[in-house]
Amino acid sequence: MQPDVIVIGGGIAGCATALELARAGMAVTIVEAGPVGAQASSANAGSLHAQIPHDPFRNLGEAWALNYQPAIRLLIASLGIWKGLEADLGADLEIGFGGGLLVATTEAEMAEIEVKAAIEREAGLAVEVIGRNAIRERAPYLAEQAIGGAFAPAEGKANPLLVAPAYARAARAAGVVIHANTGPASVRRDGEAYVVEAGATQWRAPRIVIAAGSRSGELAAQLGTPLAIEAVPIQVSVTEPAAPLVSHLVYCAGQKLTLKQSRHGSLLIGGGWDAALDDEGRPQVDAANLAANLRVALAMVPAIGGLNIVRSWAAFVNGTDDWLPIIGPLPGHAHAHVCFVPWVGFTGSPAAARLTADLVLGRPPSFDVPMAPFAPA
Repeated sequence: MQPDVIVIGGGIAGCATALELARAGMAVTIVEAGPVGAQASSANAGSLHAQIPHDPFRNLGEAWALNYQPAIRLLIASLGIWKGLEADLGADLEIGFGGGLLVATTEAEMAEIEVKAAIEREAGLAVEVIGRNAIRERAPYLAEQAIGGAFAPAEGKANPLLVAPAYARAARAAGVVIHANTGPASVRRDGEAYVVEAGATQWRAPRIVIAAGSRSGELAAQLGTPLAIEAVPIQVSVTEPAAPLVSHLVYCAGQKLTLKQSRHGSLLIGGGWDAALDDEGRPQVDAANLAANLRVALAMVPAIGGLNIVRSWAAFVNGTDDWLPIIGPLPGHAHAHVCFVPWVGFTGSPAAARLTADLVLGRPPSFDVPMAPFAPA
């Protein structure tokens, strides 16, 4: 039977979109090149973000941050979904909301945080700027060099290995047909239908959703609209379990660092450090950047110094230059939609999926988020 919609991509964005559409009564097929959720959806560090990332704020400036405000509103909406996601999917996803703590070590960084926090508040994010005494009281595990920062209580963490599979199970239970390990797909228009091909197999449907991460730009180009999407190799490390120490999602304003502790005690250490590429273009851990990342983490949280690293891994994160999501129909294709959230797709995909489903179904948006800045055009 021909489906109503084909979703290309079986990560969180694709599975969540398919689930939303199936719950609305549509017949949905997912086509995934590899195992479900095996790319960026599972290889990230599990951070649930909403604050403006400090590194691009510093490098691209206040005008960029103001342009980024619609993305903050999308992330706030998505965090609302995350709060009820375990109940919705019937799965333990190890979600926790201890809040996000952006740490400053200089007065110049504190001044940047003040400006950035004002922009975030204007977009609806609750952010508290705190000084030395408050940050010491709230996060006694931080080194003495921490002089203040910003705290966003809505932020948190989840286990990325659990989320996409849970969405896939819920999608199947709702009637979604998932074809995994198909190899890379291509797409073309054939009259009023779209034809998706992978290997020797074809699927046809009157509507498609492109939710294929870094391949979304290439697929959109096959329908006449190239999208400037890039795949950036980064790396993450995890320690052996330790006693409870870090209760927040910790960022560093001056250097690249994210650090959080899982429910089981392991600390996940990242921050967007570049990975290397092997001879076949696959991401692999860069030893020098691994050492640099760990030095930053140790300087910020000295108590982790006695822990062993048990695993470091590299993966592609999907990005765009302006950091804005791409959500909506391709020009000239009212029934070919894109669902893509760059850099923080783990956080933002649940809300992006719901908004994509709204557009496909022709129903009003589920959230008060301006959609025009996200249009593929």
